[in-house]
Amino acid sequence: MPSLPPALQNWFSAQGWTPHPHQLEVLCHQGDALLIAPTGGGKTLAGFLPSLADLLHGPQGGMHTLYVSPLKALSADIARSLNAPIDGLGLNIRVEDRTGDTSATTRRRQRVDPPDILLTTPESLALLLSYPEAPKIFAGLKRVVLDEIHALAESRRGDQLMLGLARLRSLAPDLTVTGLSATVEDPQGLAAFMGGARIIQADPGPAPDIAMLATTDPPPWSGGGGRYAVRDVMAAIREAKLTLVFLNTRAQAELFFQALWEVNDTNEPIGLHHGSLAREARQKVEAAMVAGSLRAVVCTGSLDLGLDWGDVDLVIQVGAPKNVKRLVQRIGRANHRYDTPSKARIVAANRFEEIECAAALQAVRENDLDGDPRGDGPLDVLCQHILLTACAAPFNADTLYTEVCRAGPYAALTRAVFDDCLEYCATGGYALRAYDRWQRLMQRHGLWQLRDPRSARDLRMNIGTIVDSETLKVRLKSRRGGGPLGEIEEAFAATLAPGDTFLIGGQVVRYEGLRDLVVEVTPARGREPKIAVYSGTKLATSTQLSRRVEALIADRSAWRALPPHCRDWLELQAEVSALPQPDHLLVESFPRKDRHYTCLYGFAGRNAHQTLGLLVTKRMEDLGLGPLGFTATDYALLIWSVDPVTDPQPLLEAQDLREGFEHWLGRNTVMKRAFRTVATIAGLIQRNLPGGRRSGKQATFSSDILYDTLRRYDPDHLMLRMTQAEAQRGLVDFGRIEEMLRRHRSVTHTTATRVTPLAAPLLLEAGRVAIRGGTGEMRLMEQEAERLMAEAGLT
Repeated sequence: MPSLPPALQNWFSAQGWTPHPHQLEVLCHQGDALLIAPTGGGKTLAGFLPSLADLLHGPQGGMHTLYVSPLKALSADIARSLNAPIDGLGLNIRVEDRTGDTSATTRRRQRVDPPDILLTTPESLALLLSYPEAPKIFAGLKRVVLDEIHALAESRRGDQLMLGLARLRSLAPDLTVTGLSATVEDPQGLAAFMGGARIIQADPGPAPDIAMLATTDPPPWSGGGGRYAVRDVMAAIREAKLTLVFLNTRAQAELFFQALWEVNDTNEPIGLHHGSLAREARQKVEAAMVAGSLRAVVCTGSLDLGLDWGDVDLVIQVGAPKNVKRLVQRIGRANHRYDTPSKARIVAANRFEEIECAAALQAVRENDLDGDPRGDGPLDVLCQHILLTACAAPFNADTLYTEVCRAGPYAALTRAVFDDCLEYCATGGYALRAYDRWQRLMQRHGLWQLRDPRSARDLRMNIGTIVDSETLKVRLKSRRGGGPLGEIEEAFAATLAPGDTFLIGGQVVRYEGLRDLVVEVTPARGREPKIAVYSGTKLATSTQLSRRVEALIADRSAWRALPPHCRDWLELQAEVSALPQPDHLLVESFPRKDRHYTCLYGFAGRNAHQTLGLLVTKRMEDLGLGPLGFTATDYALLIWSVDPVTDPQPLLEAQDLREGFEHWLGRNTVMKRAFRTVATIAGLIQRNLPGGRRSGKQATFSSDILYDTLRRYDPDHLMLRMTQAEAQRGLVDFGRIEEMLRRHRSVTHTTATRVTPLAAPLLLEAGRVAIRGGTGEMRLMEQEAERLMAEAGLT
């Protein structure tokens, strides 16, 4: 068994610790490694042990270790944690972070005098690599630690990081890379994403204590807020030391936080944390967690990752997790101790979610994590990387191509596609080469370089792969300038008129006006608010979890995992119509009032069903069936029309849907939205400009003109090919539609004389009205829901 150096062993002993076998294995392993260990298993310390061992005899001069994480706050937390062993060992080394919050003075100094250990993010690393000093900064780099690498690998930020890592390997050929993660569904795939690494699997520790939270009332038939269980959640908070209450969206977090305070008659200190709150508000909550002065924090994905703030002993997930891996990650926030099971409770927001939660619990117990296969690296990120490489120094195309192919996501990149990207970076492509603004690279003496060195500043200002919706800051109105509350999206702000109220930061505020692109508000306690819209992360049920839900519904023997009222619901569905089956696509038809309804149970996710609804209603229109509208959920698609659908098969022919999809996609605003994303990342559109930032409307206008121009004059342009791939992948999920049709080998069509039990909640979704205040309107909605459930035989 390998052992620690004596100094490190003494420090461990002083803490009363014994090193875990996986920590020693990382310390002794000579090559790249992917460490998979549960939360509380000392992953981060394992990643830094080789660096601490190397630096026991003092600094080597220059940067020794680079730590990269998805969150700025995670870097700050690691800096605090590293101080303990560094101070305990008496090491004379510098640890600094470099993120968007780091001062300009510190960033400039780091380029000349880098610290021994630098903690950063993918974006800040890309910026560092774009400077001419990069070879000097990283020449002596020995180790790279990639924390929460599973989270990075799920987005373009991971592709950007892997390109940066390939560059680092060229600048420091002897460096060793260690990836850290607690939740990995495909270890081999993630190791390949890193460019190849040995997998070190730690003992998973005790199984989590996870179950449904017992609630006084059953969940409602529809909706997603979980408000019915707020008193039960409050009771659980009182019994725990510190509870994290996770919700899936920022708007739901705001509403649930407000609801908790309405029943918090003992005034337990409860905080709110999500990405649209002001930084000052988030830091205040984080500090209170560390100090142990909070009993609970209502949060979103902003606290998903490995932040170790406070002694969390309970996690409550309100709403179906949508993704087993995300649920496991959130469970791990409770009890950061290796030998103690994490305790978590789930609250289903509605009846369908009860089934999804039961399926998710089964997957957790079987350690069956979900995740989509990782595709090839996106070309817009590669184009940005090529331009930033030119910012640092002239480059040889052959050398850069070889380097890029060392990055896991780009291992299969062909030279022809690389050359297409290089040509785009140099001239903008055929349709744009006449414009000077896109003539950015030139070749001289066999090397590619910036045509105008001054353009490096603009390119650096637009580094990154996150293209957020335009947001406006919200401040309390005051003569002296009020404090920041957070941000709302520009589209939501455009719906506000003076006097309107909305919810932000857990408080109701009144919109007073817009000044200097800042939304000014005043407190408005006691008023019914509008609910601010936040894009955030669009959570869709994963493919694997959707299949589990469908299989659970089809298997009566598995219903014992469901509460009695859920089993009764499914039994009634089997009597009135039929149950969805994994290999048969169930389509129901039934009348209600003066409309005919068609319900298709695809279990393909909300985005896919939304797209399918657009395609199928167009086909119905062509057939003269008079479609009137549709609603989509993660589980099903409900369409209503003037005439009944007597045979759904012609509406679901795969080739017809593909042709209709391609025709619709070319004309739809979804494509323009996708184009704006890839054009921004690839540098065709620059959002950040010296002296200011373009507004969302300006950027959209520019991207729309470019999109229309390229479609007309250069339809095979690289940007349009990237746009097609982007739109099909995330925004419309057409691939899930095709997979759904392949998986369901035949269609089962049933007709009923009344609303079917499974379709009834979908009708409630179709009639849902946004909350704008007024208890009378809410009561009318409740009465309509009661009538609808009675029609379906449900009470």
